[in-house]
Amino acid sequence: MIHLLRSDIDAMDRRRRANLINSAGGFKPVNLIGTASESGGSNLAVFNSVVHVGANPPLMGIIVRPAGDVPRHTLENIRSTGVFTINHVHESFVANAHFTSAKFARGESEFEKCGLKEQYVEGFGAPFVAESEIKLGLKLVDEIPIAVNRTILLIGEVLHLFHPENALRPDGSLDLNLVKDVCVSGLVTYHRVEQIAAFPYAKPDGLPEFEKIDGTDG
Repeated sequence: MIHLLRSDIDAMDRRRRANLINSAGGFKPVNLIGTASESGGSNLAVFNSVVHVGANPPLMGIIVRPAGDVPRHTLENIRSTGVFTINHVHESFVANAHFTSAKFARGESEFEKCGLKEQYVEGFGAPFVAESEIKLGLKLVDEIPIAVNRTILLIGEVLHLFHPENALRPDGSLDLNLVKDVCVSGLVTYHRVEQIAAFPYAKPDGLPEFEKIDGTDG
Protein backbone atom coordinates (compact mmCIF):
# COMPACT_ATOMS: atom_id res chain seq x y z
CA MET A 1 0.00 0.00 0.00
CA ILE A 2 1.46 3.37 -1.05
CA HIS A 3 0.87 6.27 1.36
CA LEU A 4 1.26 9.72 -0.19
CA LEU A 5 1.49 12.90 1.85
CA ARG A 6 0.38 16.28 0.59
CA SER A 7 4.04 17.16 0.00
CA ASP A 8 4.40 14.10 -2.26
CA ILE A 9 1.34 15.12 -4.25
CA ASP A 10 2.55 18.71 -4.62
CA ALA A 11 5.92 17.49 -5.91
CA MET A 12 4.38 15.58 -8.81
CA ASP A 13 4.36 16.66 -12.43
CA ARG A 14 1.23 18.75 -13.08
CA ARG A 15 -0.37 16.30 -15.52
CA ARG A 16 0.48 13.26 -13.42
CA ARG A 17 -1.03 14.95 -10.35
CA ALA A 18 -4.23 15.80 -12.26
CA ASN A 19 -4.59 12.19 -13.45
CA LEU A 20 -4.03 10.80 -9.96
CA ILE A 21 -6.46 13.06 -8.11
CA ASN A 22 -9.16 12.74 -10.79
CA SER A 23 -9.01 8.94 -10.70
CA ALA A 24 -8.75 8.81 -6.88
CA GLY A 25 -12.27 10.18 -6.72
CA GLY A 26 -13.57 6.99 -8.35
CA PHE A 27 -15.77 6.50 -11.38
CA LYS A 28 -17.67 9.60 -12.47
CA PRO A 29 -20.46 10.26 -14.95
CA VAL A 30 -19.37 11.69 -18.28
CA ASN A 31 -21.62 14.16 -20.09
CA LEU A 32 -21.53 16.58 -22.97
CA ILE A 33 -22.54 20.14 -22.06
CA GLY A 34 -24.19 21.91 -24.98
CA THR A 35 -24.34 25.70 -25.17
CA ALA A 36 -24.69 28.47 -27.73
CA SER A 37 -23.31 31.98 -27.90
CA GLU A 38 -25.58 35.01 -28.10
CA SER A 39 -24.95 35.03 -31.86
CA GLY A 40 -26.07 31.40 -32.15
CA GLY A 41 -22.73 29.64 -32.52
CA SER A 42 -22.86 26.18 -30.96
CA ASN A 43 -20.40 24.78 -28.42
CA LEU A 44 -19.97 21.32 -26.93
CA ALA A 45 -17.66 20.20 -24.11
CA VAL A 46 -17.14 16.94 -22.23
CA PHE A 47 -17.53 17.21 -18.43
CA ASN A 48 -17.05 14.75 -15.57
CA SER A 49 -18.42 17.06 -12.86
CA VAL A 50 -22.21 16.83 -13.26
CA VAL A 51 -23.94 16.39 -9.89
CA HIS A 52 -27.51 15.89 -8.70
CA VAL A 53 -28.54 18.87 -6.55
CA GLY A 54 -32.22 18.16 -5.86
CA ALA A 55 -35.41 16.60 -7.23
CA ASN A 56 -38.05 19.14 -6.12
CA PRO A 57 -37.41 21.41 -7.89
CA PRO A 58 -35.31 19.31 -10.29
CA LEU A 59 -31.78 20.73 -10.12
CA MET A 60 -28.44 19.64 -11.57
CA GLY A 61 -25.04 21.24 -11.14
CA ILE A 62 -21.74 21.36 -12.98
CA ILE A 63 -18.33 22.52 -11.78
CA VAL A 64 -16.56 24.82 -14.25
CA ARG A 65 -13.11 26.31 -14.20
CA PRO A 66 -12.84 30.06 -13.64
CA ALA A 67 -12.83 32.61 -16.42
CA GLY A 68 -9.43 34.21 -16.87
CA ASP A 69 -6.61 34.30 -19.38
CA VAL A 70 -7.84 31.06 -20.96
CA PRO A 71 -11.22 31.30 -22.75
CA ARG A 72 -14.04 29.34 -21.10
CA HIS A 73 -16.60 29.10 -23.87
CA THR A 74 -19.08 26.96 -21.91
CA LEU A 75 -19.09 29.33 -18.94
CA GLU A 76 -19.30 32.41 -21.15
CA ASN A 77 -22.23 30.98 -23.13
CA ILE A 78 -24.21 29.90 -20.06
CA ARG A 79 -23.75 33.30 -18.47
CA SER A 80 -24.82 35.15 -21.60
CA THR A 81 -27.82 32.99 -22.59
CA GLY A 82 -28.87 31.47 -19.26
CA VAL A 83 -29.40 27.95 -20.66
CA PHE A 84 -27.42 24.76 -21.31
CA THR A 85 -27.92 21.05 -21.97
CA ILE A 86 -26.57 17.92 -20.29
CA ASN A 87 -26.24 14.96 -22.67
CA HIS A 88 -25.30 11.43 -21.63
CA VAL A 89 -22.41 9.79 -23.46
CA HIS A 90 -22.90 6.25 -24.81
CA GLU A 91 -20.41 3.68 -26.07
CA SER A 92 -21.28 4.40 -29.69
CA PHE A 93 -19.78 7.91 -29.62
CA VAL A 94 -17.37 7.96 -26.69
CA ALA A 95 -14.43 8.96 -28.94
CA ASN A 96 -16.41 11.84 -30.44
CA ALA A 97 -17.26 13.04 -26.94
CA HIS A 98 -13.70 12.83 -25.65
CA PHE A 99 -12.19 14.95 -28.40
CA THR A 100 -14.56 17.85 -27.73
CA SER A 101 -12.04 18.64 -24.97
CA ALA A 102 -9.57 19.91 -27.58
CA LYS A 103 -9.01 23.67 -27.46
CA PHE A 104 -10.93 24.77 -30.52
CA ALA A 105 -11.13 28.44 -31.50
CA ARG A 106 -14.15 30.53 -30.49
CA GLY A 107 -15.82 30.33 -33.89
CA GLU A 108 -15.39 26.57 -34.32
CA SER A 109 -18.19 24.20 -33.31
CA GLU A 110 -17.24 20.99 -31.53
CA PHE A 111 -20.41 19.44 -32.99
CA GLU A 112 -19.02 19.85 -36.49
CA LYS A 113 -15.39 19.10 -35.62
CA CYS A 114 -16.21 15.91 -33.69
CA GLY A 115 -18.95 14.50 -35.91
CA LEU A 116 -22.01 15.04 -33.68
CA LYS A 117 -25.38 16.51 -34.61
CA GLU A 118 -27.10 19.49 -33.04
CA GLN A 119 -30.73 19.14 -31.95
CA TYR A 120 -32.91 22.06 -30.86
CA VAL A 121 -36.22 22.44 -29.05
CA GLU A 122 -38.42 25.37 -30.02
CA GLY A 123 -38.06 28.22 -27.55
CA PHE A 124 -34.92 26.80 -25.93
CA GLY A 125 -31.61 28.34 -26.96
CA ALA A 126 -29.05 25.62 -26.21
CA PRO A 127 -28.31 22.65 -28.50
CA PHE A 128 -28.84 19.03 -27.48
CA VAL A 129 -26.74 16.16 -28.83
CA ALA A 130 -28.95 14.25 -31.26
CA GLU A 131 -27.04 11.00 -30.70
CA SER A 132 -27.60 11.07 -26.93
CA GLU A 133 -30.57 9.05 -25.66
CA ILE A 134 -30.80 10.73 -22.24
CA LYS A 135 -30.51 14.51 -22.25
CA LEU A 136 -31.65 17.47 -20.20
CA GLY A 137 -32.24 21.13 -20.96
CA LEU A 138 -31.66 23.51 -18.07
CA LYS A 139 -31.86 27.17 -17.21
CA LEU A 140 -29.22 28.71 -14.96
CA VAL A 141 -30.67 29.52 -11.52
CA ASP A 142 -27.58 29.94 -9.33
CA GLU A 143 -23.84 30.45 -9.55
CA ILE A 144 -21.72 29.63 -6.51
CA PRO A 145 -18.02 30.54 -6.45
CA ILE A 146 -15.73 28.04 -4.71
CA ALA A 147 -13.09 30.21 -3.09
CA VAL A 148 -10.45 27.55 -2.41
CA ASN A 149 -9.60 27.03 -6.09
CA ARG A 150 -11.74 29.68 -7.86
CA THR A 151 -13.91 27.11 -9.65
CA ILE A 152 -17.64 27.75 -9.97
CA LEU A 153 -20.68 25.58 -9.28
CA LEU A 154 -23.38 26.36 -11.83
CA ILE A 155 -26.84 25.12 -10.83
CA GLY A 156 -29.50 24.60 -13.47
CA GLU A 157 -33.21 23.87 -13.20
CA VAL A 158 -34.40 21.07 -15.49
CA LEU A 159 -36.88 22.33 -18.09
CA HIS A 160 -36.61 19.46 -20.59
CA LEU A 161 -35.81 15.77 -20.13
CA PHE A 162 -35.57 13.21 -22.94
CA HIS A 163 -35.22 9.45 -22.47
CA PRO A 164 -36.24 6.28 -24.34
CA GLU A 165 -39.60 4.92 -23.22
CA ASN A 166 -38.19 1.45 -22.58
CA ALA A 167 -35.41 2.82 -20.35
CA LEU A 168 -37.89 3.86 -17.65
CA ARG A 169 -38.05 1.38 -14.76
CA PRO A 170 -41.25 0.81 -12.71
CA ASP A 171 -39.80 2.81 -9.80
CA GLY A 172 -39.19 5.84 -12.03
CA SER A 173 -35.42 5.44 -12.38
CA LEU A 174 -33.65 5.13 -15.72
CA ASP A 175 -31.86 2.00 -16.91
CA LEU A 176 -28.44 3.35 -17.85
CA ASN A 177 -27.23 -0.10 -18.89
CA LEU A 178 -29.89 -0.24 -21.57
CA VAL A 179 -28.61 2.89 -23.32
CA LYS A 180 -24.98 1.83 -22.83
CA ASP A 181 -23.93 4.84 -20.81
CA VAL A 182 -20.22 5.20 -20.09
CA CYS A 183 -18.36 6.59 -17.09
CA VAL A 184 -14.85 7.96 -16.72
CA SER A 185 -11.91 7.52 -14.35
CA GLY A 186 -9.21 10.14 -14.43
CA LEU A 187 -9.33 12.38 -17.49
CA VAL A 188 -8.97 10.03 -20.46
CA THR A 189 -10.08 6.51 -19.44
CA TYR A 190 -13.67 5.44 -20.13
CA HIS A 191 -15.60 2.45 -18.80
CA ARG A 192 -18.82 0.53 -19.42
CA VAL A 193 -21.63 0.75 -16.87
CA GLU A 194 -22.68 -2.61 -15.42
CA GLN A 195 -25.37 -3.11 -12.80
CA ILE A 196 -24.30 -5.59 -10.11
CA ALA A 197 -27.11 -5.27 -7.54
CA ALA A 198 -30.38 -3.55 -6.64
CA PHE A 199 -31.52 -3.15 -3.02
CA PRO A 200 -34.68 -1.94 -1.27
CA TYR A 201 -34.75 1.46 0.45
CA ALA A 202 -32.45 1.18 3.47
CA LYS A 203 -34.01 1.27 6.96
CA PRO A 204 -32.28 0.59 10.31
CA ASP A 205 -34.80 -2.16 11.17
CA GLY A 206 -34.50 -3.88 7.81
CA LEU A 207 -30.81 -4.71 7.59
CA PRO A 208 -29.76 -8.07 6.14
CA GLU A 209 -27.37 -10.45 7.89
CA PHE A 210 -23.97 -9.29 6.62
CA GLU A 211 -21.14 -11.77 6.23
CA LYS A 212 -17.70 -10.79 7.44
CA ILE A 213 -15.56 -9.48 4.59
CA ASP A 214 -12.12 -11.05 4.24
CA GLY A 215 -9.28 -8.78 5.33
CA THR A 216 -11.24 -6.68 7.83
CA ASP A 217 -9.86 -8.24 11.04
CA GLY A 218 -7.69 -6.00 13.15
